[in-house]
Amino acid sequence: MSSSPVSTDLFARAQRLIPGGVNSPVRAFRSVGGAPFFTRSARGATLTTADGRELIDFVCTWGPAIHGHNHPVIKAALLAALEHGTSFGTPNPYEVEMAELIVSFFPSIQKVRMCSSGTEATMSAIRLARGFTGRDKIIKFAGCYHGHSDSLLVSAGSGALTHGHPDSAGVPAAFARETVVLPFNDPAALDAAFAANPGRIAAVILEPYIGNVGFIPAAPGYLAHLRAVTAREGAVLIFDEVMTGFRLARGGVQELENIVPDLTCLGKIIGGGLPVGAFGGRAEIMDHLAPLGPVYQAGTLSGNPLALAAGIAQLRLLDELRPYARLDALGRQVCAAATAAATAKGIPLQAQQRGSMFSLFFNPDPVVDMATALASDAKLFARFFRACLDGGVYLPPSAYEAWFLSTAHEGPAIERACTVIDTAIRGL
Repeated sequence: MSSSPVSTDLFARAQRLIPGGVNSPVRAFRSVGGAPFFTRSARGATLTTADGRELIDFVCTWGPAIHGHNHPVIKAALLAALEHGTSFGTPNPYEVEMAELIVSFFPSIQKVRMCSSGTEATMSAIRLARGFTGRDKIIKFAGCYHGHSDSLLVSAGSGALTHGHPDSAGVPAAFARETVVLPFNDPAALDAAFAANPGRIAAVILEPYIGNVGFIPAAPGYLAHLRAVTAREGAVLIFDEVMTGFRLARGGVQELENIVPDLTCLGKIIGGGLPVGAFGGRAEIMDHLAPLGPVYQAGTLSGNPLALAAGIAQLRLLDELRPYARLDALGRQVCAAATAAATAKGIPLQAQQRGSMFSLFFNPDPVVDMATALASDAKLFARFFRACLDGGVYLPPSAYEAWFLSTAHEGPAIERACTVIDTAIRGL
């Protein structure tokens, strides 16, 4: 990769003061080689680095930038909110408007509680499910990442997987024992887990389409089976749609698959690029939260007016533009270009895509779970990543992360990116 003196200097300074030089592990580029670049600004589909390079961005802030970076409507909403203050510590009107929007987008959500991150949302949803059921054990799936709270950082995907530590140090063994980890897309394993733990499973939490071990959609009928089993066994079904919510459809994967979970975790898009999270669902469960019920959850910055103003503008734009067919076409265009290049080169490639989320796995077989994802050629992906970055296209710096598109990728950006991806694959 070409030298980037400003980013190189910034990274050297950061490493002296910040563990690994980064504030989120996957940013360190450890699995793809080289040092990370630092971003000075972003607009549309493009990042501008501290060294002045322009890169077409397929990370999109890990999902929130569905309309592209620095969208003028979202920026205007944020500036208008800023005129009135940054944080109040009291209820504010944006909280009510956001709640109304979320409930209108997601029919499964009758009541919703705002928080400040996806990690807070999933952590709180698990606590609520345990408090509602009076049970302790939860089921999660290998490769599904639900943030870095102790109960959920077991066989996680995302940065933990990228850096070779799927189980984090510092998680007490007693916590891990209450978490049953199953393979994704395996109905028999789910049935066996409930049979082995009768009356003890409080909740099942999953990304209905996985985005944190690369992009892996649920197999046909799998989510319906999951819904039927949890309903029969009295366990709370939690969909973690922090990535997929509002991005793949107006009502997330649950709309696409016609499944009604008990609780849903949201984030990313509802902040318009600012830190935010939310969880919601059936009123009888949500009413177990304080101050109505015994399950405590709180946060000084929950419902922050700046984050919610930006998020409201973003959701209203989605309702106005209804961009999902356009985004799906862009995703298919990128995957088709990559597949054609791989076929010509004789390289096994799986291009797995739904709407504006997708992944390229250098693998001869379809990727259906964490085990098959790990069978992909991560070293070949690292070479591909570096070639794309040299060509001006920024991908997730890991073989085990989903890619994201925005409406700003339409036109020259997607054409240029497809050309770079084609050249990179043919050069492997």
